[in-house]
Amino acid sequence: MKEIVLDTETTGISIREGHRIVEIGCIELENLVPTKNKFHCYLNPERKVSEKALEVHGYTDEFLATQKKFSDIGEQFLEFIQDKRLIIHNADFDLGHLNNELAILGKKKIDNEIVDTLILARDKFPGSPVSLDALCKRYRVDNSKRTQHTALIDCDLLAKVYINLIDQKEPTLNFQTDETKIDQKNSTVVNYFKKVISPTAEELKKHKDYLKNNLKKNFF
Repeated sequence: MKEIVLDTETTGISIREGHRIVEIGCIELENLVPTKNKFHCYLNPERKVSEKALEVHGYTDEFLATQKKFSDIGEQFLEFIQDKRLIIHNADFDLGHLNNELAILGKKKIDNEIVDTLILARDKFPGSPVSLDALCKRYRVDNSKRTQHTALIDCDLLAKVYINLIDQKEPTLNFQTDETKIDQKNSTVVNYFKKVISPTAEELKKHKDYLKNNLKKNFF
């Protein structure tokens, strides 16, 4: 199965305030393994970047003014994600901005299958921090390169977090079935018994005689 880990950076949070996308990053996974296929571009948002957004990703108005517009790459982007499941952290935000860009071009909304890792993390760790940085810390994913939010770096981190979230990196231990171990080579079942077996009267007598005859002196 092919999936796309996707992330965007924007000029600000609110679409209603006219904020636009400044970067799109996509990494393709095939059976949870990254392929060499990536999609990445910086975009000219045709408006100023808010101060808060600039602090997050660091893309200046001067830098973005030299980049392509979404209208230049829209078809290429749609072709890249076509018929593939999208893996997004806080999908409502990214999809909202992407669909806004598509609406400006008069195109339909994205209708791909979506996996929102933010929802997965909230279900798995209720009450715990579930930001990408928090999940990287939980799963010991090195995020030292994430000094600022950039789409491709975030996609790389999210791909590793996603694999952990769905328990595919290492198998989940099931302690309810510890008494039975399956030998996967020959599918035989080996039972491990944890019951305490009490000695018989005869065994107790033999043990007592042994102690009496062989441990006559108390060295302690």
